[in-house]
Amino acid sequence: MDAACDLEVDVNGDGTFFVHKNIISSYCGKIRNLFDKSKGATTNLKVILHDFPGGPKSFELILRFCYNKGKIVINPYNAHRLLCAAHYLEMNETISGPHNLLEQTTKSIEEIKFWSWTELLSALKISLNLAPVSGLSHIHQKCLDSIVARLVFTCESSQSCPSSSSPESSVLRLSTDSKSTESLRSASLRSTRWFEDLVNILTPSLVKLLVKLIVLHKFDHGVTSRFLFYYQKSRFLNATPDEKREITETVIDSLSLLDQSSVSCKSLFGILRVALSLNIKKIHRNVLERMIGPQLDQATLDNLLVPSPHVSSCLYDVNLVLQLVKYFLTAKSGPGIHISKLKKVARLIDSYVAEVAPDLRLKPCKFLALVKALPEPIRDSYDDIYHAVDIYLQVHTGLSHEERTSIFNSLDYTKLSSESCNHLTQNDKFPPKFATLALKAQQLKLENLFRGMDTQKRFILPPHELVSAETNDERYEQVVIYAEQVVPYEGKEDIFNENEKMKSHLEGMQWRVVELEKVCRKMQAQMTKILKSKLSRQASDKSLPKLCS
Repeated sequence: MDAACDLEVDVNGDGTFFVHKNIISSYCGKIRNLFDKSKGATTNLKVILHDFPGGPKSFELILRFCYNKGKIVINPYNAHRLLCAAHYLEMNETISGPHNLLEQTTKSIEEIKFWSWTELLSALKISLNLAPVSGLSHIHQKCLDSIVARLVFTCESSQSCPSSSSPESSVLRLSTDSKSTESLRSASLRSTRWFEDLVNILTPSLVKLLVKLIVLHKFDHGVTSRFLFYYQKSRFLNATPDEKREITETVIDSLSLLDQSSVSCKSLFGILRVALSLNIKKIHRNVLERMIGPQLDQATLDNLLVPSPHVSSCLYDVNLVLQLVKYFLTAKSGPGIHISKLKKVARLIDSYVAEVAPDLRLKPCKFLALVKALPEPIRDSYDDIYHAVDIYLQVHTGLSHEERTSIFNSLDYTKLSSESCNHLTQNDKFPPKFATLALKAQQLKLENLFRGMDTQKRFILPPHELVSAETNDERYEQVVIYAEQVVPYEGKEDIFNENEKMKSHLEGMQWRVVELEKVCRKMQAQMTKILKSKLSRQASDKSLPKLCS
């Protein structure tokens, strides 16, 4: 060994350096303290450094600094290496002033806002490859904070990334000018060009930090959500199942920090299917369901048809849909509720119930839970639910009397159309009393309809005269009411056992309801015609010029 190189330094087992002990010790407090405490031999000295940040490459930079009398060019590409190495070797105790490496690197990093985009990315990538050093975890945040600030500044100064929800972007999208369209396309490309720059650098933990800084800087949430989905898709290509699970959970947590209007319902259902296949933690699944729930009115039937996670359970994940409905109702229960959204969800759930009804493994309690998931006033019609019940009863023939009764009672017979009532009266899966209940509801509905019309005289005509009744447009003074002839059967309960009599009675009632509906439609058409005729005459009278006498 050369007399000048009297110290052997092993760096992480990856590289060995022979150095001058006095030179290194004069700058590195950690190495000097080791020799101050030891009273052993002064030759064949060896120091082993474990978990040295940056490995041999960073230690080589330290040697250049020490052998150059405390001078080295610090730039964005080595600042983090030097800072972590100087902190590890305790290079702040020996020399002060301009030759203190820790002070120099700290000052250099404080000027990070003046670094270029390429320098920022390189510095961030290098810092991620360094072993973690206690007290220096803020380095990553400094880089990311500067990156986000640069994105915000670029958008504000060049207006190259218009918000997806801004009126200006809508104007550009609707413009037929080819230059405007090309400008929008170029702007969109520039606004997402940084996706590729960051996607291969950021770890899942740094993605969370990036989104938090984005929210703090009020950067466009729509662009951010697209980056998160792009990050997930790109990182999935060569990821293990455990890595995919971590990435997905990170994306879900990050999306929850954004304005929910910036994340489409379709995208959320897409990540939900991925999350379920990876068996993510329940806490992250709940977060995702809470994001989807308030947007349930934007979902489609295909979105809801998520396979059940349990093989022995139902064909579709019914519990998921029930949970989404719960979150939707919770979000829409406040003031300013849009009834149209509620009715849209009601139609969606009705379609879902009809789709899952044939499932042999769907238990009656789950079926009823789906039917009753929404408040009754929301549904305008129970036709879809009736047909779903009909299918369910046809498939599940082994239901108990209590279960069948509960299903029959779940229907609101006042909200069945005449076609569904007609079908119900001939449906042998329904007890006669429920058929009678449906016909009573139809009678009441028609009576209320006639009662609401402006009538001057009511009288009863036989059915054959009723159908052929004619009225004059000029002398429309009578409104025919036939609802009194639709009289429900009020006999004793034991008569229902007489199947032939009951069938004949129901068919008669059914015929009367149909005839009555025909008359109702005819009367409404005639009244509309009269109203138009009167309005036409009034308009023509006003348009005639006054004759001079």
